This record gives sequence, structure tokens and C-alpha cells, in this order.
Amino acid sequence: MDLTALRNANPDHWAKATAIRALTLDAVAAARSGHSGMPMGMADVATVLFEKHLKFDAANPEWPDRDRFILSAGHGSMLLYALLYLTGNPDITLDEIRNFRQWGARTAGHPEYGHARGIETTTGPLGQGIANAVGFAMAEEMLRARFGRKVMDHYTWVIAGDGCLMEGISQEAIALAGRQRLGRLIVLWDNNNITIDGSVDLADATDQVARFRASGWHVQEIDGHDPAAIDAAIATARTTRRPSMIACRTHIALGHAAQDTSKGHGALTDPQQLAEAKAAYGWSAEPFHVPAEVKAAWEAIGARGAAEREAWEARLSELPKRRRAEFDRVFAREVPRRLSAVIRAVKKEASEAGAQMATRQSSQVVLEAVNPIMRETVGGSADLSGSNNTKSSDMTVFDVDNRKGRYVHWGVREHGMAAAMNGMALHGGIRPYGGTFMAFTDYARPAMRMAALMKIPTVFVMTHDSIGLGEDGPTHQPVEHLAISRATPNTWVFRPADTVETAEAWELALSSRQTPSVLSLTRQGVPTVRTEHKAANLTARGAYVLAEATGRRQAILIATGSEVAVALEARAMLEAEGIGTRVVSMPCMELFAAQDETWRRRVLPAGPVRVGIEAATRLGGWDRWLLGERGRATKAAFIGMDTFGASAPAGMLYEKFGITAEAVADKVRALLG
Repeated sequence: MDLTALRNANPDHWAKATAIRALTLDAVAAARSGHSGMPMGMADVATVLFEKHLKFDAANPEWPDRDRFILSAGHGSMLLYALLYLTGNPDITLDEIRNFRQWGARTAGHPEYGHARGIETTTGPLGQGIANAVGFAMAEEMLRARFGRKVMDHYTWVIAGDGCLMEGISQEAIALAGRQRLGRLIVLWDNNNITIDGSVDLADATDQVARFRASGWHVQEIDGHDPAAIDAAIATARTTRRPSMIACRTHIALGHAAQDTSKGHGALTDPQQLAEAKAAYGWSAEPFHVPAEVKAAWEAIGARGAAEREAWEARLSELPKRRRAEFDRVFAREVPRRLSAVIRAVKKEASEAGAQMATRQSSQVVLEAVNPIMRETVGGSADLSGSNNTKSSDMTVFDVDNRKGRYVHWGVREHGMAAAMNGMALHGGIRPYGGTFMAFTDYARPAMRMAALMKIPTVFVMTHDSIGLGEDGPTHQPVEHLAISRATPNTWVFRPADTVETAEAWELALSSRQTPSVLSLTRQGVPTVRTEHKAANLTARGAYVLAEATGRRQAILIATGSEVAVALEARAMLEAEGIGTRVVSMPCMELFAAQDETWRRRVLPAGPVRVGIEAATRLGGWDRWLLGERGRATKAAFIGMDTFGASAPAGMLYEKFGITAEAVADKVRALLG
């Protein structure tokens, strides 16, 4: 590359783009770790995007109608941090740039949502960002249809790299975006042909341009270092009604000795090579210093959107009072005042009816009541709508000709679904939930983890949650999946026993502002165990006494979900023998652990033997409640699974695997010795 020719052809642009490159080199060198090459290679593209096309106001980074910029190639985080600092974002100061990758800094190794305004999502696990972006774009379409173009009218921009496009989730994302014709989604592909191991062709021969075209995208190919070509391509992309991909041919680590090599991907810290790169750029400023005229030019870019933001605020203020209040409510993640009353009504009716029902069907009963009053909910399923019971009768399907639709047919794309739902939640104004079989947590897992890390309240509806699904066999019978989700920090795992607990779980999940929820729901019918109506949300306590011992308390049976009925049946047997037995329903271990000592001691006092009952592995958090909290190893046991399941009717499976009332009663007798 002739850097002198590039600099001379567009000196003002070159100075601004070089500021990104120089700050990247300085920050990575100071940290002695990081990824220099991508920010250096994509600086030209980012400069044109921010200067000429991105709708944002640096002084007000959370303006609801701003364009969303997502750095899917999150390892190149210094590109984002440099842009935020240069444009005047109040959260990213020069000190934050100096402290790149250090304890307490907002400038983490990979961008982390919540560390600073302007970081729209946490990226780093490749492919997550581009899939999040699909959710962002879908949310914009839905909210524009609901509230009108005057208050919701923006684009979602993505910078993605070769690694993002190698990840399988990228195909799920681009196929869905193409099918839905998300014309406000524009991906800028950093086509530098380099990975950590070497050139891309070591592992991949995909024609990415043809791939995107085949998925229904508008595609252009440009020189990623030509500002005029970049500007023209972005302008063209904005005119199409299809999602757009611009293949930007770039040089990783532009101008450095490591340019166009795998070494250029990582941390470029050699002082001599750094100095030579800056000299090649014509950059003579001291480390971490941006000349005043260059910084002023960038700050003018950051302030450019202020007038547009003020005009938007004026339009928002003109909305009818109730419509404005609803807009503010959904973006604040506040639930309607009516929600608790609606949930109480569902609970009361369920307790009085006493019906036997699968909790996946209970979930639909709740959604039929809740979705009409919470129009921000967006449901969906990974091609299992009839099994997951996630579509309520008031919902229409989101599609090209129905942007007001609130139900998404995600297709067989569990990972893409979960990541896109995260994008919806991050966008704001939407409360997404989506369903699949619990065994397919494995497919959705990376995005579920990201929801917990980002502290966003995405709801994952996981049905067919045990061997109780029966004949489909061990490929579909989860045994370890509750443990996986319970091991994840900042995650509520609900395993309700009946319709009443399911309603309570939904109330908590839909009221959460910072914690994602996993709803573990049965395929098989279960009896109503909460036959006495109580207005209080007992699931919010995590665990509570469902049935007390009638005499001297000698045993405590702790169960979740479908096994609560097993515990009650075992209690009846033991009580008939004069063995006083308490049954504790524990629909959410995480919430029980969060209760004070007084409540936990009241539910699990010292003394009686304890038996845990769950059609899953003991590893799923059980030892704390059986051995800890005043329990003793010699007086505790677990009835559950320690192998994979099998293909047979559910009743036979419970018998063969020993999850029966008889087995529980026998275990109590043995412990009492």
C-alpha cells in the first residue's frame, strides 16, 4: 500500500482515521496485550461511517432513536473505544484509553455492555454481534410499526470479521435477516483474509459474497481504504429494502511491519515497529495525544447529531399523553400496573380448577392473559411452536408484510434465536422470549451466557424438561441441562410444579430488569399442587413449605417441577406410617439462595432427614440444600438421574429410573434407620 498516496488524496480523512490507528497502537502497547490489526485496518471504514452516515449524539449516547453500531469483531475493541473517545462520549476519557484492559477500566479487552454508554452489546465470542444485530434490526422494525416513523426510524450497523462469518451462528443470522428483508441492517465485512493461524484459506474456501447473496442480501465489494468508495457504498446500501453487506477489502495492521500477516491480528508492541508505523502515517504526536485540530474535527462529528436528537425529542413530546407514557414505560423496562392483578387471577382460577396440565400448557395459559396487556412482549420458537406453547392467540406473526407482528418463527436456529432475542432486549422497548426443547439448551447456550453476562432479562422457554417427555428418548431428554443453567451466574432457573407456580415464574421473569430467566417446563401433565389460593408470589422466595408434617417432623422432601407431585405422594405414604413429613417446593434455587437466613432456616430447619427429588443430575445445585443449610451427609439423599434416559413411555421411565413415591419413601425410611 502507498500510504503517502492515500494521505495526500484525502488529508482530512487520513488525519481522523490515523488518530484511531495511533490510539490503538498506544493502548495495546501500554497494556502489552490486545488486538491491533483490525482497528488499524478498518479505521477508514469506521471514519466514513461515523462522519457521514451514523445517526448519533455523542453527548447523549442512549437516545432511543440513535443508530446502533455493533462491533461484532469485538477483539478489535480499540476501534470502538477510540471512536467513543474521539467523538466526545462522556464515558470514555483519555484516561480510560490509557487504562485499556486494566482492572476497573471501562475499556475492557472486549467491549462489555454496561461498562460505558455507546457500547451497544458485549462482543468477543465471534458471531454473537452479527446475530445480536438481527435482533436490533427486528426490534426497530417492530417499534417503528407500533409507535410510528416519527419516533423510531434508525439503522443497525455492524463491523464483522472473517472469524464472525466462519462461526455457524452467522449463517443462522444472515439467513433469518434475508428472509425477513431487514433493510435497516447493514454489515461492513472486514475482508482482510487473515486469522490467528494464518490466511483464511487454511480453513475456509467460502465465497462470502455469494453466500450473502444466496441468503437474500444486497451485496457490494469495495476497497476498504478508499473513503469515496466507502461513502458511495454505504449510501447505496441505505437505499435497498434488503439487508446489505459491504465487503471491504482491507489490510490488517495497515502500515505496520506486521501488515497482512497473522501476527498483525494480535498485540503489536515492538517500540521500533510502532514508531515506524506512525512515521509512515505521518503522525508525530506523542503517545496518547491527538492534535487539537484532529480532536476538534472528531468532536464536531460527535455533535452533528444533536440537532436531530433535539428534533426527535420535540416529535416525541407531541405524542398523545398515553402513547408517550407507554413509550417511556417499555424503554424503562417497567411492567404494566395490571400485571400483578392478572397473574393473581390466573393463579386463583388454576387453584380452584385443580386441573392436571403440562406446565408448557400452563405457560401458554399465562401468556394468553399477559401478552394482551404487555404489548412489548415478543414471542417465538425454534420451529417448535406447537410444542413450546409460546404463541398466544392475540399474537400475529412478524413478517415482511406485518411488522406489527409479535411472534417470530425463528426456524431451526436455537443459537441465532437466543442471540437475536438478546439484541431485541438490548435495543430496548421489547421483552423477548423464545422456546425450544430443554435438551437444545446446548445449541443456545453461548447466547444464554451472554444474556447473563450483559444483565439483560431475556426469557428462555425450555420445554420437555426431563425423561418425562417419554418416547423421543435420550437425545431429547435433558438430564444435565438444569445444572448447566444453574451454574451460570446471574440466571434465574424456574422449574414450576403447576400452573400457579408457572404464573408466578412468568411474573418474575417479565418484571426482571437485569437477570435472564430459564423456564423449565414439562411435556407431561402434572397435577395442581397449589390448591389453596394465595395472593403472594411464593416462587419469589425460591422455596417454601408446600405441605407441613402433621406430627413430629422427621423428614423434609425437597422437590422441583414435576417431582413435587412425587414428593406429595411419598409424604402421604410416610404420614400414614406416622413419619411426619414436610414437602418443600423449590421452583428457583437462585432466589432461595438470595433469601435471608431467617427464611432459609424456616424452610430448611436442622434435624429432619432430607431427600431431594428431581429428574435430573444431583450436580444441579442440590448438595447445598441437602448437605449445607444445617443438613448432614449421613441424613440426606437424592432421587434423580445419574445416567442418560431411554426411549419409553414417561411412566415406565420414572419407574425404571427409580423416581417414584415408593423409592422416596424407602429412602426416608433408610435414613431414619
